[in-house]
Amino acid sequence: MKTTSLLAAIALLASCGKPDRPAKTAEATPKGPGPELSAVLATTPEGEARSIAAVRSQLKPGDTVTLTGRIMGADNPFVEGRAVFILGDPTVLTACSDKPGDSCETPWDTCCDTPEDKKRATATIQILGKDGRVLKEPVEGVSGIAKLATVKVSGTVAQGSSADLLLVNASAIQAVSAK
Repeated sequence: MKTTSLLAAIALLASCGKPDRPAKTAEATPKGPGPELSAVLATTPEGEARSIAAVRSQLKPGDTVTLTGRIMGADNPFVEGRAVFILGDPTVLTACSDKPGDSCETPWDTCCDTPEDKKRATATIQILGKDGRVLKEPVEGVSGIAKLATVKVSGTVAQGSSADLLLVNASAIQAVSAK
């Protein structure tokens, strides 16, 4: 018992005299998007916006395209800590919140649509930095970019795109409406 009291007293005294420092928290002051992300979000997409399902089979790496859709098609359509999201084609996919009486907690997952429909009606949108790599900053919540938001995206079909994955390097993104 005396040993425990002695150790507690030593620990207390050892902490005396140390300046108070603010605790480090994960919720630091939010900062705005970096310049590369801001540039893409400040640029207006050009050309006629097409639905993903209408053009997907025609696109090949290097093609430029302007797509329209909603951010949906997965449990979490955003990649944490990266400027990447899934764009779904609402002419094929249906958010649960668009179904009368459906009270799904994650309506953007389009859980009632088939895997085949999700494959043919989604595109992965990524924003690259000057170094050619995906930006290491989140895009969710910036400039109206949110789950179920309708967006218009202009960009180039990325190398590595295939019949199973449409990958677009965005050069311009505009949130048309938020859900």
